[in-house]
Amino acid sequence: MSLLSHDRFVAVLGGSAVGLSRQGGNGKGRDWLGSVSFIGERFPSWPLAIDTLERMLREHVRGRAELCVLLSSHYCRFCLVPWSEQIVAPSELQEYARFCFEEVYGQSEESWSLCISPEAAGQPRLAAGLPEELLGALRALATNLGVRLGSVQPYLMTAFNRFARSMPQKDYLFVVAEPARSTLLLSTDNRWGAVRSLGVADSDEALGELIARECELRADEEGAVALPVYLHAPGRVDDTPQLADVEVLSLELPHPGVRDVLYSMAMAVN
Repeated sequence: MSLLSHDRFVAVLGGSAVGLSRQGGNGKGRDWLGSVSFIGERFPSWPLAIDTLERMLREHVRGRAELCVLLSSHYCRFCLVPWSEQIVAPSELQEYARFCFEEVYGQSEESWSLCISPEAAGQPRLAAGLPEELLGALRALATNLGVRLGSVQPYLMTAFNRFARSMPQKDYLFVVAEPARSTLLLSTDNRWGAVRSLGVADSDEALGELIARECELRADEEGAVALPVYLHAPGRVDDTPQLADVEVLSLELPHPGVRDVLYSMAMAVN
């Protein structure tokens, strides 16, 4: 039987809460089922997020369903993987990406699964590190509840894919400002130049300083020109950021009365 006739759930694992939406079978409208907070001071906090998600799904899942999961940047790590002519096989690319990952973050007792962006020959790639234990817990959860785990991806990827057509230039800075953490993607000459994720407030003042520092780093490079800056701040529903020379990218939400950052993030999924 086709999954098109079953419910599709989109779960957002935030740094201190889990949100859940449901789209009925056969393309019916998407319902926001709400969010549940947890105390995320313990590290790692993802086990609390998984427990919270399980309780929410047990309440709402009826019959077969598909589950798609968006991960806040609080759970992800990112790095740039430069092009190398010596890499000729997927296994070699994984090893090379892991080397680049450990150059940035060092070796860790925690295992990380690396997702690497597909790029043309000669282009650097982006790598996103997701905790292996978190992924395993999601797979086990889906199996226990009898749902199909469709995809697990960082919200950064979801937001970029949603707004890519709004950034036609080959050179730009794209900033995703979640509450308490921002991630920056730099594109130069139509190729990835840098990716950084930092703990920072999503206030105008904090974001203005963050963007200014990034632009200063760029200005130090030979022949660098001023970059267009695009900002997506899903938590700033009521107070759109007001920053000079920054274009704010926002979603038109089907239920504008809902004031929940996780709702805004869930609606980024097409």
